[in-house]
Amino acid sequence: MSKMNSTYGEPKDNYTAKLRLKSTILFIWFIILTIICLLPIYILVVNATRENSDIANTISFIPGSNLGKNINKLFHDVNYNTVFDVLIGYRNSFIITAFCTVFTVFFSAMTAYGIHVYEFKLKEISYTVILLVMMVPMQVTSAGFVAFMLKLGLTDTYWPLILPSIAAPAVVYFMRSYMKSSFPLEIVEAARIDGCNEFRTFVSIAIPMMGPAIAVQAIFAFIASWNNFYTPNMILISSRFNQKTLPMMASAIQSSDKFTDYGAIYLALALSILPIVIVYVALSKFIIAGVALGGVKE
Repeated sequence: MSKMNSTYGEPKDNYTAKLRLKSTILFIWFIILTIICLLPIYILVVNATRENSDIANTISFIPGSNLGKNINKLFHDVNYNTVFDVLIGYRNSFIITAFCTVFTVFFSAMTAYGIHVYEFKLKEISYTVILLVMMVPMQVTSAGFVAFMLKLGLTDTYWPLILPSIAAPAVVYFMRSYMKSSFPLEIVEAARIDGCNEFRTFVSIAIPMMGPAIAVQAIFAFIASWNNFYTPNMILISSRFNQKTLPMMASAIQSSDKFTDYGAIYLALALSILPIVIVYVALSKFIIAGVALGGVKE
């Protein structure tokens, strides 16, 4: 007689078979999802190596032999150089993205630390207001934001693209959830007894303990800031070429009618997403660890 599973009240062999079937189905489903997610990127890279006529007529999953010509056209053709310069685009995007990422994770971690550690009358109300701000999309406030920047004379500068990253409600929410699950308040009390001031406690003790959460949010902040086209397109009104970010250049090269070489266009798009692919692949292990540790219910 087959052994009974105490939890489900069924033979152990049947339970094992059902578990294997479920695991197999999930494995196949995740493979399908992975293919769906990676296929557009793969086709983008493949098209960057193909000729214009081949791209226009057929779809191929095999890389072509036209990569050198596409690189030469994108980097040395005068027409393309007027709207796309990968070095200028990388420089501008990295400046904005680096500052935004640092400001987002540091000040959001500080806000979450203050809400989690300190007790004050408006603690829960403050946290609720932060969550309410998270629900307001940027598009709703964009007109007023641009008008305000015009009055301050900050248009055509990077300050309006960097400073607002200090306020990141979604990151605060994640950081606080992480701290509630893995940051005991006794550590702060012990630091105070040892004579450590509040800011040093945050920098020397809290930040290292929040390492996985900070790494996860740094990845997301980097990707969001690098891909941001909407806000720079509003703030950089004069559209000076040496100020444009890489997404702005990529948009210009694919929206203009005078650029008809799809191979060069796909190459430009591939170069524009290359940094975020590298960052994501290099730090993806922190996403799994950080989400698992920080995903607790309020």
